[in-house]
Amino acid sequence: MLKPTLLVLALAASFAAQAAPTRVREVEGITEYRLPNGLQILLAPDESKPTTTVNVTYRVGSRQENYGETGMAHLLEHLLFKGSTHFPDPKADFTRRGFSWNGSTWFDRTNYFAAFSAGDENLKSYLAWQADAMVNSFIARKDLDTEMTVVRNEMEMGENDPENVASQRALGAMYLWHNYGKDTIGARSDVEHVSIPRLQAFYRRYYQPDNATLIVSGKFEPARALAWIEQSFGRIPKPTRTLEKTYTQDPVQDGENLVTVRRVGGNPLSVAAYHVPAGPTPDYAAVELLNGILTNQPDGRLYRRLVIEDKLAAEVSPFSLALAEPGFAMFVAKLAPGAAQERLNAALLSTVEGLGREPVTDEELARARTRWLNRWEKQFTNPEQVGIALSESISQGDWRLYFLLRDRIKAMALADVQRVATQYLRPGNRTLAQYIPTDKPERAPAPAFADLQAELATFKPQAAAAAVARFEATPANIDKATLRSELPGGMQLALLPKATRGGAVQGVFTIRLGTAESLQGQAATAELAGAMLKMGTRTLSRSQLRDALDAAKVQLAVQATATGLSLTWSTTREHAAEALALIGRMLREPRFEAAGLEEVRAAALAQLQEQREDPMALAPNEVDVALDMVPRGHPRYKPTFAEREQDLKAVTLDGVQGFQQRFYGSSQSWLALVGDFDAEAIKAAAGRALASWAAPVAPVRVADVTVDKPGRLQLLPTPEKQNAMMFGVLPLALSDDTPDAAALTVANQIFGGGAGSRLWARLREKDGLSYGAGTGLSLNPQDPRSGWYVYAIFAPAVRAKVEAGLREEAARLLAGGVTPKEVADARGALLSEARLGLAQDAQLAAALARQAMLGRTMARTQKELDAIAAVTPEQVNAALRKYLKLDGYQLVFAGDFR
Repeated sequence: MLKPTLLVLALAASFAAQAAPTRVREVEGITEYRLPNGLQILLAPDESKPTTTVNVTYRVGSRQENYGETGMAHLLEHLLFKGSTHFPDPKADFTRRGFSWNGSTWFDRTNYFAAFSAGDENLKSYLAWQADAMVNSFIARKDLDTEMTVVRNEMEMGENDPENVASQRALGAMYLWHNYGKDTIGARSDVEHVSIPRLQAFYRRYYQPDNATLIVSGKFEPARALAWIEQSFGRIPKPTRTLEKTYTQDPVQDGENLVTVRRVGGNPLSVAAYHVPAGPTPDYAAVELLNGILTNQPDGRLYRRLVIEDKLAAEVSPFSLALAEPGFAMFVAKLAPGAAQERLNAALLSTVEGLGREPVTDEELARARTRWLNRWEKQFTNPEQVGIALSESISQGDWRLYFLLRDRIKAMALADVQRVATQYLRPGNRTLAQYIPTDKPERAPAPAFADLQAELATFKPQAAAAAVARFEATPANIDKATLRSELPGGMQLALLPKATRGGAVQGVFTIRLGTAESLQGQAATAELAGAMLKMGTRTLSRSQLRDALDAAKVQLAVQATATGLSLTWSTTREHAAEALALIGRMLREPRFEAAGLEEVRAAALAQLQEQREDPMALAPNEVDVALDMVPRGHPRYKPTFAEREQDLKAVTLDGVQGFQQRFYGSSQSWLALVGDFDAEAIKAAAGRALASWAAPVAPVRVADVTVDKPGRLQLLPTPEKQNAMMFGVLPLALSDDTPDAAALTVANQIFGGGAGSRLWARLREKDGLSYGAGTGLSLNPQDPRSGWYVYAIFAPAVRAKVEAGLREEAARLLAGGVTPKEVADARGALLSEARLGLAQDAQLAAALARQAMLGRTMARTQKELDAIAAVTPEQVNAALRKYLKLDGYQLVFAGDFR
């Protein structure tokens, strides 16, 4: 007979042997394992960035909800963050550790994910929470009662969005029986009347290891991660219940559907929706390509006809999903100002359904394929994105579908794209929003489930990407690796060459424009000039420029204001110099034409119309206007919506051309690149493209003016808007050089800077009034004009409670002060967030460009972090007493408060 101690050891050894993960397969750098309890594990190690991403995907979404259970999967997503046996307050712990975390619910899955600075304790802690949350979450009535209003507030946000509402109604008309016709957030009545026992039963049924996939990507040691996964998840027993597959299918649609939604506010829009095959089928790849063929800018058929030629739409966009079962494809068109909805509908339908009359061309297919594959490659080279993107393939039945779809896109023949367009994009399979009888109804192919085994039988994984050398993203190491120089003419460079996955390169180029006097009344002209930069050059048409950017794998964003122009892009090592050359041509030789001006003007006016009726845009704009200290026309003036409309309509083609000719130049400009590139080659390319280029009007920085206005509270009416917004700013007459900067930063974190903050805990966790509430601190790096802002979104009926909660928490903070634990947690969260930000190459490039403009280096960043690390509770309390004055806020509540 074994002694008791030996018996315990023997049982432990036996348990460990049973729980050991089994290696299943390796595909393109991702290795799959299984625990005996059924948990699927995917490990995607990548040493190129000092961050780790963990994502747990449960194969349950709104598709699995029964009658009366709509919204249940989404409710569980919220309640899992309310705590479990060993993690009673996970959100506070995530904030303390500086995690970037969230969860999401969709038709076929629910997932929970976090990105954080790589480290054993962070990884072990998050794995332990995920394991505990899987089977030990409270799912308690008290938590449901407070979270209920938060979920309702999230519903109300969606109800304020015309595109969201129109898409919901289209889906409801498309599906007679299948749950894809029901919005994931659920019916209000179901959500409000859900029973805790039923919700707990749903949780116990689906939140089990055999229904989940755990993904770990980024920087970690696989052997240790497997051991911790085994330790956390291996003890969970394999469930004895069996999950039944869903089997509901809608019949083939037997005629056109028309849905009309009438509401106050918002821009008119139309949605043309069609049933399409399930994501795992070969034909779904054709749907993805048809999205691009129809809506890509500037060559997509819908975009070209509706936006450019007929000027019926301000913008068009696709919305299709690779779902586990037969799904849908939507094409959204927002009406241009002054256009007629009937003409828009006719043009939208004739263009989409006209692919049978005007077949897809080889050129159209090649463009769509290139752009789709460029986006896929960019996503796959980012360990934080790919770890979460795999959720969608997992929800379809197998994670390898992520790669199979890519291969199908590459191999898709023109004939198959044309066949799918002809079969599915037809009137009898359409939902727009009208009933039209027809003697000869046309039917789409009958939907069918995918045979995963057959679909994957011929799949051959590509070779895994080569390992990337580790880079320590510390301020000191960044400074050491950054090459700073100045080119003839004044342009300053900050180049940080380092190995990246896929040879990725991130770039930022910023130009200072004009003077306070020369830029009077030029804000709208500057904005539209920047928006037109993608419309071609003197020698490249708009299509040719877009093709050249696609060929160079450039994804480019332009931000233009009256005082500056900033271009942000990504590319790859082999195209880095070519990307700079193209950007130089766009800036120095833009093609400004009347049609292009009208296109960007229409888009700006359409966006403006949406903002005028949206509480979440109205409140911040009103605060900006209230804090203005300069006269109308000044380059830093904040216009009202009416003034902005007037200014946009007054912009002329001559004005745009003249603005570029007078103000664009590189004498005061800053270029920063981060990623895999040859620094000398980039320096030479920058010299050829942008150096020695002086604007006729030499730029002089336009200073911010210190605010000197009393605080005020305003209520803005937004009739029939179900969501309301609180936004306020406390002006601070100081810059980021103030000795109080670190203490103020920590004070903001404690007051409203995260999930563990005082304001969040009061308005969301305790009172359940808001889906999102918090504060933010903006310290101006050059002028004594900073601000401490506060915000919350909520149902209009609880406005008084939201204001009372804000005032009471501010008073409590000032009266009782902060605790040493709050200060320690805030310091830790801020430092972790800073480390995570330095590891994001796009953010790092922007930071280097900004530092170059300010004459700073990462040594300044390290000094700021050191100051935060040394902040004491006494310093925080002194800063709060000195600066936090609610009566000094410009505070605006926008909503329907009748």
